[in-house]
Amino acid sequence: MALRQIVKEGDRVLRKQCRPVTSFDQKLWTLLDDMNETLDQAQGLGLAAPQVGILRRVVVIHMNDEVLEMVNPEIIERRGEQECMEGCLSIPGEWGILNRPEFVKVRYYDRHGDCYEVEGDGLFASCASHETDHLDGILYTDKVIRMVDPSELEEAQQPEE
Repeated sequence: MALRQIVKEGDRVLRKQCRPVTSFDQKLWTLLDDMNETLDQAQGLGLAAPQVGILRRVVVIHMNDEVLEMVNPEIIERRGEQECMEGCLSIPGEWGILNRPEFVKVRYYDRHGDCYEVEGDGLFASCASHETDHLDGILYTDKVIRMVDPSELEEAQQPEE
């Protein structure tokens, strides 16, 4: 495994359409392993392959102590709407408010080519939507209602008692 450099906003790779994965081989497994290690190091929730410079439809999500590797993910169902605050590892230090589905169902393949579906709401729905957008060259800033002021961010991070 190796850490990969996270591509930052302004790099053209983030605006390109990713190609589907057709070979479920060692090259894919290495990419997934590297993306998982990179995401752990960055302490983020999700990472899409174009964020490490690879134009393939691959996403990893780390949430609730689970690792979800999604190859060729496709959101097949969306319901509801939620307003959420998002950031992005490719746009460090910035946050924005935007609308995402409240619920999503995602069909994807694992590293071995087996097909699965996963569904979830809230934070998972937001994260899955954010990461699959990356695969189509879309950044959260394209959908943002407004950017968050740094003072708002500090207030949001204060523990509630």
